[in-house]
Amino acid sequence: MATATISRRGIAHTLANNPIVTIFRIKELRQKIIITLLFLAIYRIGFHIPLPIVNQEKLGRNLGDQGLLGMVSMFSGGNLAQSTIFALGIMPYISASIIFQLLASVLPALEKLQKEGEAGRKKINEYTRYATVFICVLQAWFWVSSMVRPEAEGGSQLALPGFGNGFNILVSVITMTAGTVLLMWIGEQIDEYGIGNGISLIIMAGIVARIPEAFYGLFFEHGRVKWSAFTLGGGGPGEIGLEKIVALVVLFVAIVVAVVAITKGQRRIPTQSAKHVRGRRVYGGTRQFLPLRINQAGVMPVIFASSLLILPMFVFKWLSQVFPNGPWGTLSYTFERQGYLYNISYILLIYFFCYFWTAITFNPQDMANNLKDYGSFIPGYRPGKSTADYLEKVITRITYVGAAFLAVIAIIPSIVSNAMGVNYAVASFYGGTGLLIVISVALDLVQKINSHLVMRNYPGLTED
Repeated sequence: MATATISRRGIAHTLANNPIVTIFRIKELRQKIIITLLFLAIYRIGFHIPLPIVNQEKLGRNLGDQGLLGMVSMFSGGNLAQSTIFALGIMPYISASIIFQLLASVLPALEKLQKEGEAGRKKINEYTRYATVFICVLQAWFWVSSMVRPEAEGGSQLALPGFGNGFNILVSVITMTAGTVLLMWIGEQIDEYGIGNGISLIIMAGIVARIPEAFYGLFFEHGRVKWSAFTLGGGGPGEIGLEKIVALVVLFVAIVVAVVAITKGQRRIPTQSAKHVRGRRVYGGTRQFLPLRINQAGVMPVIFASSLLILPMFVFKWLSQVFPNGPWGTLSYTFERQGYLYNISYILLIYFFCYFWTAITFNPQDMANNLKDYGSFIPGYRPGKSTADYLEKVITRITYVGAAFLAVIAIIPSIVSNAMGVNYAVASFYGGTGLLIVISVALDLVQKINSHLVMRNYPGLTED
């Protein structure tokens, strides 16, 4: 009896000290998590509501060829392949934000607004919302027009009979625009009342929701179990055997560990503050570190490169129709199936955008001036130009390493798909934009939950 009592006390003590249980014991944190989940549930409901003019029967027959649309939808949080009210996802808002971030480094007026603090950021956010609506209207108009256009004219002719007129096109454009605006509002509400970055969580939810459907195809086909997936050798050509399943699991764990390590990896530059003598007391003189992330550009280079490489495929496909005897058909097939030319272009673009994005977001001269203003310096380098040159040299070197990492992660899905004969829908979760976004958002979410726990003197999620 005493042993049972001690055992129950031990279990109760373990549960009381469990960080997961502690999260839901804190009222404020519990409310934030519930609000976040409710808003994400609203997003998932709208994700499956199609436009009223779409012919669902014909759309279902055309869903087999959604590789490109699926890739675009993956990092937009939308459902373009099924033409839902959230078809455009949150990508128009992200595009508008990127445009204004780039313009702020060119236009003095926007740069001045950025430096005005909270009031300036609110004004830029207002301009970003207006630009989002404009981009949504353009994208929705092109997409709905291609849906109602006859197949003979290059469209998909997915509209119901009698619903392809101008009024229904206008209603569909307004509906898709309102869907993206609603997603933008949901993201802002999560930022204010929930936990985590709302826009990032919407994209992450869209990516994670695709995992069960993608991996369902590994073990089931037409509702029946693929017994070849549970036997060595696979049972036939083109089938996935047990040894490939084990290899995929090991590879996935290794890639996730590597992505987490590089995402959190830093180059710490030692800094020292100047000493100040006031009376008999000495202030300053402490040694600190200036952390520079190895992957300074984050996931943006992969998103830019992926988006840009969509254009050559459309161009080469159009040229192959206009000039059937030229090499355009081969080039179109290479980019569509992500061959060697596609992967080489992908790597080069990732390197370019890594340096480009880092140059925009990290200014060595401003960093050197900030260190000088705070009375700190890097040992061995004079404050000012010498420090800025040293920081620029360091950031150039670590950006090269970060770009190499992003390039490897970006082409792993193509390698896994071609080498192991795995469906690209499954292989896409072994690298590329999807995996980087999910891990980055998950790490950010854990960090914010940790801050709530540590603030109340509880052990964090990552503590032993």
